[in-house]
Amino acid sequence: MNIAIVGLGYVGLPLSLQFARSDTTVLGLDVDEAKVKAINAGRSYIKHIEAASIAKAVSGGGFSASTDFSRIKEVEAVIICVPTPLNKNREPDISYILNTGRSLAPHLRKGTLVVLESTTYPGTTDEDLRGVLEAGSGMKAGVDFHLAFSPEREDPGNPESKVAVIPKVIGGFTPACLERAKALYGRAIKTLVPVSSCRVAEATKLTENIFRSVNIALVNELKVVYSAMGIDVWEVIEAARTKPFGFMPFYPGPGLGGHCIPIDPFYLTWKAREYEQNTRFIELAGEINTAMPNYVVNQAAAALNAARKSVNGSKVLILGLAYKADVDDDRESPSYVLMNLFKERGAEVSYHDPYVPVIKPTREHPHWAGMKSVAWDAPTLRAFDLVVIATRHKSVNYNELAKWASCIVDTRNAMASIKTRTGQVFKA
Repeated sequence: MNIAIVGLGYVGLPLSLQFARSDTTVLGLDVDEAKVKAINAGRSYIKHIEAASIAKAVSGGGFSASTDFSRIKEVEAVIICVPTPLNKNREPDISYILNTGRSLAPHLRKGTLVVLESTTYPGTTDEDLRGVLEAGSGMKAGVDFHLAFSPEREDPGNPESKVAVIPKVIGGFTPACLERAKALYGRAIKTLVPVSSCRVAEATKLTENIFRSVNIALVNELKVVYSAMGIDVWEVIEAARTKPFGFMPFYPGPGLGGHCIPIDPFYLTWKAREYEQNTRFIELAGEINTAMPNYVVNQAAAALNAARKSVNGSKVLILGLAYKADVDDDRESPSYVLMNLFKERGAEVSYHDPYVPVIKPTREHPHWAGMKSVAWDAPTLRAFDLVVIATRHKSVNYNELAKWASCIVDTRNAMASIKTRTGQVFKA
């Protein structure tokens, strides 16, 4: 079977490799020529994906990459894994989906299956994507070609997260579309979870991420409340998680990051307005999580004040630029917000992250592009007035940090088991 996967990022690349391991010939399509060249040369550009896995798939003939979308005519199925960000007004931007659909449509053959995996609001697949595919191909979904939605469930940095064993939710535009999608994913995924429609599948993914957003907001709020009471929220959570039923641990932090939790809930908020429905939980969770960087900076100001220093003029190091531990993904990272806030208060800001050696240009924070991660050594660390732990990478030596840093604000409980000097570490 020949398939194409459009978008070779954190979702599309591991999915491509899994299909290639499952006796499927995969054509990876991307507009980024650098990614295409890297794949065809057997190189990896994502930290947790080994180059050897790519090289093996490519050398075996099961995987190749191209920027030529006309090659869609060679395949029996197309899986779309492209970004779905928010625009500057915090509204859904599905332009990547629609532009991909327009690029595919002229080359679709009769009987081809098209599956969308990008997280989006209910109705995107059977209304928006279907519209551009039908207009560009002259064919009808469910009659001339098949259409489905199957949300991605990637968890970068989690070694237990394997594409083959994560249950796959699938919704088809018609019952026949669903059967074709099940036949496709059944080649590579062990457990399939068919649902009644594309919209149910789209809503499933949003519900998963909204659940996380709301619960993270809850523990972030509890962190602030318990801190005022002199109670360590981390100790509370560890005690609460011993209950074998009715409790699931979530952990506080300096804000939300990544391509899912800070963005996806607002896809539903936006769509709900069309039906004159309010999403108060989602919006309140968003307010709480968005406010966390300001809370951290205020706690940092108090820590510096205890050392008879002000934020203005201080040298501040942000430890961890990636949005979560042990990955190189800095999309929507709250570390950028922290850096902006410290800079606005007059601090001299630097960062250290072993997985992000240089900041690449981004739409949201272009002014940080080109900045390099500072060295990890005693002279460098001792030169900073304050170190803020924003990401808890396992590869960071926190014992060395305790020896070298004069003042530490810990947002991830990284220093809990480390011997430190009195008054050196502040939790935020």
